[in-house]
Order: sequence, then structure tokens, then C-alpha cells
Amino acid sequence: MRLLIITQKVDKNDPILGFFHRWLEEFVKNFEKVTVICLEKGEYNLPSNIKVLSLGKERKASKLGYILNFYKYIWSERKNYDAVFIHMNQEYVLLGWKFWKLWGKKIYLWRNHAKGNLWTRFAVLVSNKVFYTSPSSYTARFKKSVQMPVGIDTDFFKPDSSVVRIPNAVLFLGRISPVKKVLEFIDWVKENGCQATIAGPILPTDKEYGEQVKLNLNDKIKFLGPVTQEEARRLYQSHEIYANFTPIGSFDKTIFEAHACGAKLFVKNPDVKNLNLEAYSLKVLMDKLKKEL
Repeated sequence: MRLLIITQKVDKNDPILGFFHRWLEEFVKNFEKVTVICLEKGEYNLPSNIKVLSLGKERKASKLGYILNFYKYIWSERKNYDAVFIHMNQEYVLLGWKFWKLWGKKIYLWRNHAKGNLWTRFAVLVSNKVFYTSPSSYTARFKKSVQMPVGIDTDFFKPDSSVVRIPNAVLFLGRISPVKKVLEFIDWVKENGCQATIAGPILPTDKEYGEQVKLNLNDKIKFLGPVTQEEARRLYQSHEIYANFTPIGSFDKTIFEAHACGAKLFVKNPDVKNLNLEAYSLKVLMDKLKKEL
């Protein structure tokens, strides 16, 4: 199958979406041809048989520019793909579904958010299948939805005996946002007198919350800011505990990455239990996608 993938960003160094670079490497191995449309592209190192097209955020294109580029690409590449895989953003389904239906292209949406709306329902309606990881995802309720593995690269995220694991050291790694409950994490660390590290980006929309987080640090809590995939792996390997306070509704992939690296877990989400690394690996994800697409 020839696949068009639409995603937010292609950048192996991005602190949030860098993991998708590794996914693309596996997509190329498992599908005949892969074309990628992303909102923004940064540094990437992908095989020559994958084409990456950017809507232009890195060039500071306007929103109108994004839309015009989107339609230009889906039209100009229409003979090079049989199906469309949209990663996370339902907006692309809403923009392109009429054309894809007209051209006989199947539509697959990956969406794992806990909340949804009427537009989400419509995106599900016009999609052939919808994929999710958390049983508490908004899209889990639909008949055409299929639960999927999280897709952790267990060849990359694994323990390293050469890295010294710091006893009682606790790691928080993720976006610095109210939904991630970082302030609650800090309170918990202070109550338990632990040494802790907080790593993750602060998006412009969360700037005020990020400042609150920084003001609540003490001499036992270190704030690193955004980290690359390689830096994240080293943090998982060097901390004894990984803590995650995100409530029920989503599966933070960082939980599975930390577990794969041998860290103990302190997780508030009750959906995350009895983790089976093989069942959540990237290889298993690709095998299942090949069957479902």
C-alpha cells in the first residue's frame, strides 16, 4: 500500500514530537511508498524513498498559506498514495475528506484525546477507521475505532548498565501544562523529600503556568526544560522513579518509555497497569497497522 501521512511536525530533535521520526522510519519499511505532509519540518534523516512536504510553519507561512499548500499537495501527490493516515489532528480530515472520497482514498485517523466535539464525531463518520491507545479516549466509543499499541521503540528505550541510576531520584518528563499536573507533582516531591528532575517544554499557551512551576522549585528539584529523545532516554535510565500525574483520559507515551528503560513507575492514571512492553512496542504497532489499513 502507498500511504500519505499527515502529521504536525517532522523533526527528530523536537521535545514532544521527535518520536514520530522513528515511526516514519518504520512506516517506510512496512509500506510500498510513503509521502508525508507536515505543518512544520525541522531536522530529519529519513530514507530517500520517503518524501516530506511542509505546509510552511518553519517559513512563517500564513494560515491561508497552510491551507493552500495542503490542497496543492494532496492534489499533486494523489497518484502516489492509496490511503491517508492522519496523526492526531482531525482538522485535516475535515479539510480533505471530500476529495479523498471522490478519488477513492481510504481515510484513517489516529486520535487519542480524552475530549471531543461535534467535529470529532464528523471526522470519525467520514473516516474508514479510527485508532486510539487509551480506553478512555473520546474516540474509543465508536464501532469503527480500533485500540492500538502506543508504539514505543524498545530497541532505543532500554536499560543501560553503564548509566548509574540515582537512588530515590524522581523524574517528571513531559509538556509543562496544567493537564499534566506538574504543580501537584512538585507538592508530592516536597512532601516526600525526594530529589527530582523536571524536563519538558513550555508552550506559549502555558507560559503563565510554566512560571508558576519555576517559582515553586526548591534546591532538591531541578528544571531542565525541553530535551531530545537521546536526553530523555538518559534521564529515564538514571532516575529510579518516573512519576506521571496526568489523569485518566490519555496514555502518555513517556510512561512506557520510562518503563522500557527500567524505571519504577508512580502513575495516577488507572488505565495504565500491568504493562506489557512487547504489546506496546513499535514493531507490534506496525504489524497491527498493516493489518488494519
